[in-house]
Amino acid sequence: GRPGPRTAAVAGFVPGQSGAARQGGPRLLSGGPLDVDEYVKLGHEEQQKRLQSIIKKIDSDSDGFLTESELSQWIQMSFKHYAMQEAKQQFVEYDKNNDGTVTWDEYNIQMYDRVIDFDEITALDDAEEESFRQLHLKDKKRFERANQDSGPGLSLEEFIAFEHPEEVDYMTEFVIQEALEEHDKNGDGYVSLEEFLGDYRRDPTANEDPEWILVEKDRFVNDYDKDNDGRLDPQELLSWVVPNNQGIAQEEALHLIDEMDLNGDKKLSKEEILENQDLFLTSEATDYGRQLHDDYFYHDEL
Repeated sequence: GRPGPRTAAVAGFVPGQSGAARQGGPRLLSGGPLDVDEYVKLGHEEQQKRLQSIIKKIDSDSDGFLTESELSQWIQMSFKHYAMQEAKQQFVEYDKNNDGTVTWDEYNIQMYDRVIDFDEITALDDAEEESFRQLHLKDKKRFERANQDSGPGLSLEEFIAFEHPEEVDYMTEFVIQEALEEHDKNGDGYVSLEEFLGDYRRDPTANEDPEWILVEKDRFVNDYDKDNDGRLDPQELLSWVVPNNQGIAQEEALHLIDEMDLNGDKKLSKEEILENQDLFLTSEATDYGRQLHDDYFYHDEL
């Protein structure tokens, strides 16, 4: 399975996907257009005040302009903030007995309404059940790896490592190993182009590959295979399977400057933003206006 579209990247992609992802995943981290309606309800004075407070915070060097770098850093911080908030909310729901830890049984009860225990060795005959067994065992393995102190359950920090292994250094090796297990079919410690494309085989009657395969091949060559040796080593593999929030943020920052920069100086003044604030409020820079309802973003002391 390829890492999914942009939204999957924000929510956090793990090869094989966690149980949460299988059930539609954590709520996507963007608030969507509804927040803009809420924003309108704030009253003109309050909305301008909060918006200007956010603009001031994005301007980290206080020179009165928002650069691509400042916008990109802010958007990445926003992604991370919402990912952490999401995990904290989930933690409370999963911790059934409120003892400050989430056990493997509690995780199962929240996810599946019962405790599931698969045999780790015996495969199941039914293809769908076997697929679920494989995913469940992967979840269990990740749960155990996140449990740093080997206690009976996961603390909040460990639970965040379980839900967002890409954000936690001690999980990096696990993420690489999990990706290799899924994609490195010949066991050489690398992922070739053929392995990267998965089960794809060209239709013998077709003259060329379909468009999506051409796109995937281009990504393999130009985005991931940095040393051009025709295969992905563990570090290159990491850049594929872990969401590239930095790339998404830079893309959005460039897009905003492109659309809103009126005098062509490649940065945004407060006036330029206020002139076209609807666009700013329907972008990742304010998480679609959601930041105006979260004092973490507009409050004076961030």
